Amino acid sequence: MRFTEVVTTLKTLISEPQLINRIFFASSQQTVPELAYKVNFPRLEVILEGDLYMEWKPGQANINAQNLHAGDVLFVPEKAWNYPHWEKPVTTLSILFGKQQIGFSILKWEDRQLINIGRQNVARLGPRVGSYLLMALNELAADPREQETAQWVVKGLLSHCLDLLSSRLQTASRSQALFSAVCEYIDECYYEPLSRESVAQAFYVSPNYLSHLFKKNGSGFNEYLNHTRLEHAKNLLKGYDLKIKELAHACGYEDSNYFCRLFRKMTERSPSDYRRHYHSQLTDKES
Repeated sequence: MRFTEVVTTLKTLISEPQLINRIFFASSQQTVPELAYKVNFPRLEVILEGDLYMEWKPGQANINAQNLHAGDVLFVPEKAWNYPHWEKPVTTLSILFGKQQIGFSILKWEDRQLINIGRQNVARLGPRVGSYLLMALNELAADPREQETAQWVVKGLLSHCLDLLSSRLQTASRSQALFSAVCEYIDECYYEPLSRESVAQAFYVSPNYLSHLFKKNGSGFNEYLNHTRLEHAKNLLKGYDLKIKELAHACGYEDSNYFCRLFRKMTERSPSDYRRHYHSQLTDKES
């Protein structure tokens, strides 16, 4: 199960302290590179296996770019950005600290495709331990040389996340377990002709109850389905020379025009422009 995957990963990082190596710090910058990741909440990017070439904006320097190795951690404050270059086999853990929830995602780049092998959200309840630890990391960003202190703060933050997940694991409601199962089903069967009605039927619930589950967890059913499909579409555009109609069908869209409209709304580019831009960047890097 994906939930178990996230919990197991956190337990391993905490029980084996040597797995946490260098701590890097990004900072905010108005100019954000194309295809960079930027959100309004702080994040931890942890390299679990392999190497990942990463760009970010450090405190008082120009853009930094280097290979991060297993055990390296990048702290990305709110409104800051980072740009991972998915080129070599690598597995990462991303933790996003929202105001109400913490989101976990384990990603694996393999055979020119990005695979989500673990994803979970948990409510930020109880004492604001996590907020104070994030504040400490923001302070440490001013002096990245304090590596030992930064390592202990990161380990404390991971331990706090595990506490929240473990508490949820003990008290998870039936509806939340159902929601997680539905999300896993969509993640694995996104290319099939899914609808709210067909997914509800597969889990023996009403379509209205299914909509209620998604709204309760912060998104709509169609919003989640389209986001999942379009993320796969982006990976296909990067790795395969499929025609747009073929690519749309491979991601579950019978109407390629509708697919193109959704893709442009999400990325502000047409699928063809997105592919062209991605490959032009690769060419510039190689030259």
